[in-house]
Amino acid sequence: MNPMLALRQYQKIGAQAQTSEASPHRLVQMLMEGGLDRIAQAKGAMERKDIPNKGVLIGKAIGIIGGLREGLDLENQADSVTELDNLYTYMMKRLAEANIKTDPKILDEVADLLRTVKDGWDAIAEPGPQF
Repeated sequence: MNPMLALRQYQKIGAQAQTSEASPHRLVQMLMEGGLDRIAQAKGAMERKDIPNKGVLIGKAIGIIGGLREGLDLENQADSVTELDNLYTYMMKRLAEANIKTDPKILDEVADLLRTVKDGWDAIAEPGPQF
């Protein structure tokens, strides 16, 4: 058996177990972590001149940020929600630009923005049981 294949399968099962038990707050954290991981992996692919993988990984990062954007409660009409929606849209456009230009600096910019959003999200206490 291929050890790398076994490791990937183990990681996949571990991720599925985490998501099935995670709260909505934790799921958002996991999405943000996944986005940051894909951006870092795309940057590594750029450095290795692995163009096909770069495109796949940036596409996954765009998809994750799109998922975060879809999860926003836009009917809330809060300015902060609208600003976050605009920020996610900006990040997705910049990732597409990074892919076209093969520009790691743009990946760094988006990673910094996503990390800032994640730090804010992490600072919000996870809702506890309601009595």
